[in-house]
Amino acid sequence: MAGAQASKHTIILIQPNQSRATRTFMDFDTVAQAMDGICGLFERKLKELNPNVRNISYDITDLYKFIDGQVDMSALVFDPAVQAYLPYDRQWIKQRAFQHLKKLAGRT
Repeated sequence: MAGAQASKHTIILIQPNQSRATRTFMDFDTVAQAMDGICGLFERKLKELNPNVRNISYDITDLYKFIDGQVDMSALVFDPAVQAYLPYDRQWIKQRAFQHLKKLAGRT
């Protein structure tokens, strides 16, 4: 049930490189907002790497490479039925990101 999952508080845990000091988290009200947050993180990285390019485009495989390129990335999604956060791995994040971007593309 994507609709119910979409409204659940979500925490993205991320560690970009081997240094434990780079561990951080991003906190969102919904799974959809979390996917927007991950895409935004990737887009900022693309702009940082390509400062002279005005319009940067990417496809889902580029986003997957970014997600896979993180030392660690996982999600904690609140499930009101058990009153706890359930953990999800980067594969789940990639599936949700794909569904999210597909939904956004359908709106244009």
